[in-house]
Amino acid sequence: MSIREVTLGDKYDLDCGTVLMNGTQALVRLVLMQAARDRTAGLNTAGYVSGYRGSPLGAVDQQMAAAADMLTAAGIRFQPGLNEDLAATAIWGTQQAELRGEGTHDGVFALWYGKGPGVDRSGDVMRHANMAGTSPRGGVLMALGDDHTGESSTVCHQSDWALVDAYMPVLSPAGVQEILDLGLYGYALSRFSGTWCGLKLMKDTVEVTSVVDGCVDRMSFVEPEFAMPDGGLNIRLGDNWIDQEARIIDHKRFAAEAFAHANRIDRRVWGRPGAKIGFVAAGKNWLDLNHAFSLLGIDEGEAGRLGLTTYKVGQTFPLDMKGFHDWAEGLDLIVVVEEKRKLIEVQIKEAIFDDRRGRRVYGWYKGGAGGMHQEELFPTRFALDPAMIAEKIGSILVEEGRGTDRIKAGLKMVAAARAGDNAPDMAARLPYFCSGCPHNTSTKVPDGSRAYAGIGCHFMVQWMDRETTSYTHMGAEGANWIGEAPFSSRSHVFQNLGDGTYNHSGIQAIRAALAADVNITYKILYNDAVAMTGGQKNDGDLPPERIAHELLAMGVKSVAVVFDAKEAPDRSAFPGEVGWHERAQLPDVQARMAETAGVSAIIYIQT
Repeated sequence: MSIREVTLGDKYDLDCGTVLMNGTQALVRLVLMQAARDRTAGLNTAGYVSGYRGSPLGAVDQQMAAAADMLTAAGIRFQPGLNEDLAATAIWGTQQAELRGEGTHDGVFALWYGKGPGVDRSGDVMRHANMAGTSPRGGVLMALGDDHTGESSTVCHQSDWALVDAYMPVLSPAGVQEILDLGLYGYALSRFSGTWCGLKLMKDTVEVTSVVDGCVDRMSFVEPEFAMPDGGLNIRLGDNWIDQEARIIDHKRFAAEAFAHANRIDRRVWGRPGAKIGFVAAGKNWLDLNHAFSLLGIDEGEAGRLGLTTYKVGQTFPLDMKGFHDWAEGLDLIVVVEEKRKLIEVQIKEAIFDDRRGRRVYGWYKGGAGGMHQEELFPTRFALDPAMIAEKIGSILVEEGRGTDRIKAGLKMVAAARAGDNAPDMAARLPYFCSGCPHNTSTKVPDGSRAYAGIGCHFMVQWMDRETTSYTHMGAEGANWIGEAPFSSRSHVFQNLGDGTYNHSGIQAIRAALAADVNITYKILYNDAVAMTGGQKNDGDLPPERIAHELLAMGVKSVAVVFDAKEAPDRSAFPGEVGWHERAQLPDVQARMAETAGVSAIIYIQT
């Protein structure tokens, strides 16, 4: 018996079929697989990856950089974005490469990555670019890092509806294998329908490690017969927004739906025609639903005996209506297991609106017009978990006369396991700055002063005794004071701003404060790293002396550098107007800045 030799490079070796990888690494393999599939098809394509890091996609740039040699060999360029919308605009540019006869390839397929708030930030370019279309041999995937429970975000984020609003198809993988499978499907769909496509990723499906089938030819796709408009659906020169709107509403959405049906991307998993109760889920919730069934002792055989069927949705928008109707034929009750704002549920209700045949749809609520005065089933707030789903579907089965002894026993076990959910915490500890972190000192303010928090680790200062409250979205730090200042008895505030956020977009907020002529001191917390997502360097490099030059060039009245003695910054590289102070002098510097009219800044250097 021979033992297969395994190396760390196997996860990106396309000659290796079965490989171990996490979801972030799957994105790297995905673009390598797409390049290989195009070569096999006789296409001379290139690849392009850009975006901005953020949990749960905080390590995409690190994984892409680690695989740089393999990506380059495959003709794939990784270019980190300065921020999300500029990265998306660059990707829009990749789809224009062949339009003017100047392209060096048949097409460029592209991958954007970013967390939910970055999706919101990129809404303008998403709408413009999706209306313009994709290259027929290019295609665009957006890897959407969603944080439904707000564990590492300032909002509990769901990107689905932002894409729906831009008429972009949404794909929802249920694990690492489907990041590869639906990713390849997404490129094929993008080329056929002329749309950008979203790949919804959550910590439950991307921050996991799995053994996957990474064979390049694992997936095959067919193009449906579809009545294309004049000129097709892809990007073109000389287009205008009126025609683009008509094309995306009248054709692209239905092309995406037809493509989903032709490739059976949504499918029946358990049960057979004639079943009476159907359960629908996608992505993370599909995994939750299957776990819930196991808690109730229901397997495929038991589901068949109980007259149950399950439907796994891969493309959550637009829903394959024909495939859904085929599955839902003869059902009495359809239960949609879906967390956050309901996307599948509303499409299902739309699908059967004119042909109810007595079919009930349970989702957010147990029936009722708009859910009014009915029992809430699967809430739109926070998230769902298998035990909670088991309780809900178990009670439904009992109500529907399918409450077997096994199901009732499962409900009792779940109830016993959840009995401690409301117990008081024996010990709780708020997160705090790491030992030696510069934020321990840099976020302190003088007595009587007040500060605003910002995006970054220093956000945690709000629950410390440092007179720092409130925050904004990334890149608007301090702009809230522009609106508050005219109506406040306070004359001055401090605003914490990390160097990563300054580089991303925060510099614009400083310009706005200058234009409004408010009294504010920006504390640029320079630690030479994007600490929250892995300690990466700032994109494009950002030495502190450049920040100092930029601040003064914009018109900032006074700039002081506060530094740790071991830093030994090169003073000759800084403007002569900058004041220099060691870390122990920070209180005095802040006291002086608080009395300075207009916009001032402290660059706190400790790396």
